[in-house]
Amino acid sequence: MPEVTEPYQPGTPCWIDVVASDQAAALDFYAQVFGWEGRPGPPETGGYALCTLQGKPVAGIMSAEAMGDQPPPPPVWTSYFSTADADATLQAVTRNGGTVFTPAVEVMNLGRMLVAADPTGAVFGVWEPRDFPGAGVVNEPGALLWNELNTTDPEAAAAFYEAALGLSAAPMEGAEDYFSLSVEGRPVGGMRPLDEGAPPDAGSHWLVYFAVADTDGTVAKVSAAGGTVRREPFDMVAGRMAVVQDPQGAAFALLAPEPMTA
Repeated sequence: MPEVTEPYQPGTPCWIDVVASDQAAALDFYAQVFGWEGRPGPPETGGYALCTLQGKPVAGIMSAEAMGDQPPPPPVWTSYFSTADADATLQAVTRNGGTVFTPAVEVMNLGRMLVAADPTGAVFGVWEPRDFPGAGVVNEPGALLWNELNTTDPEAAAAFYEAALGLSAAPMEGAEDYFSLSVEGRPVGGMRPLDEGAPPDAGSHWLVYFAVADTDGTVAKVSAAGGTVRREPFDMVAGRMAVVQDPQGAAFALLAPEPMTA
């Protein structure tokens, strides 16, 4: 079901957010493209904006200015994975060759989080839920649909995510050089080798996919709102897809899924 009513199983992508140098402009952009509603949050959260779709939390937008003396991270969407114990996950990350950028910290009464990178350089987040489990709606237009690791070393990445987050990688049937990432047999994400034609500075990264009803129509909205098309709409095994970026440079994918057949 699109609406999430049960806690996310550990290892499952549960939340996404993006850093913006101009938070107000980012809020406007995603409102135009996906119909999200959101406004800057209170000072105690660094102004973090919780965006909603149909009244349910769907994503976060944080201001780069809230980073204080630290250099702001690049404009990129971050995928967060649910965990029952952030400290244990942190230890597993470091024990298996990952790098921790933000150690496990309290986020008021909402939960605990950390940000790290896998051994191939892909950055991801970890969320230990308390009062906030994560996205309240997924798999419907305007909401998170899929999280995909594009990596320079699929073998090393697979071993890391198995050990650190309990994600099992296996070749995906019908998709060449593509792997499913599963939690106890249930696919929750994907993995593929980094494209040879990718920009030199692309590096390993997690790509966020949003579900849309009309890929071409949404691409037109992205362009009208000041975004850029990185890969024009095309048909693939899961549906019609495009890769775009917002006006501040954060890339994301759009996918109108093929209807499920009985």
